[in-house]
This record gives sequence, structure tokens and C-alpha cells, in this order.
Amino acid sequence: MPVAPLSPREIEERLAGLPGWSLDAGRLTRSYRLASHFAATAMVVHVAQVQEELDHHSDLTLGYNTVSLAVQTHSAGGAVTEKDVELARRVEDLAPGHGAH
Repeated sequence: MPVAPLSPREIEERLAGLPGWSLDAGRLTRSYRLASHFAATAMVVHVAQVQEELDHHSDLTLGYNTVSLAVQTHSAGGAVTEKDVELARRVEDLAPGHGAH
């Protein structure tokens, strides 16, 4: 089933409820800082599990003590959709458990 792109206004409204997330080059993006490389790695694994559950995958980057995400919906021509917002919400929910900020 195709997913409809969100309008710029809808994206702005969704971002208001996602602190730290922004629109950059047509993708929802966020970077988290963690206490250590091990903590960041654990968060990456947890995010990967959520992506599998949602069958929706982001660009996920592991740094020394950082985790960065960039998400868009390829099946919607690279636009931002509700699928991206849902993934961002799920990541926001799990981040505090990893000590991410």
C-alpha cells in the first residue's frame, strides 16, 4: 500500500512533538550523544530491532559515542511520511533507556 507524503505544514506539526528532530535535505534527522561507545552500540541494535518491527529503515550512523538517524520513505519518492514520524517517535521512546540525549 502506497504511503502519502506529508505536506510541509504537516511535517512542521509532527516535528513540534519530536524534540531534537529536524528536517534536513528532505529527511527527518536527529543525533544523540551517549556515555560511551558501548552504550551507543547498544542503542543502534535497539533501533535496528524497531526498524525491523516497522519494516522501515533509516540511515543509521554509529560514532564513538553518538548515534545519528536520517529517515525518509523511499517508496514515496524520498518524501517524509507518517512511517518516518512513527520511527522517530519509537526512537525517542527508547533513547532515554540508553542514556541518550
